[in-house]
Amino acid sequence: MNTQHEIETGTEDRIVYVRPVAVADLPDEVQAQVGDHETLYAVHRADGERLALVKDRQLAFVLARQNDLAPVAVH
Repeated sequence: MNTQHEIETGTEDRIVYVRPVAVADLPDEVQAQVGDHETLYAVHRADGERLALVKDRQLAFVLARQNDLAPVAVH
């Protein structure tokens, strides 16, 4: 049986943050691939490393959950 401490530690490692990103703030080579979107959604690890950029918020949450991660919205 897991103790509460073990459960919390495992969850912390799996938390990712979903936040909107203005396409205009991305590098030119990324902007060229985006098309007509003005905003994308980034999935980040707790240390700030960007794991993915996707076209909408719902897809960001689905992607995180499919990879056994626990997404949290950042405003």
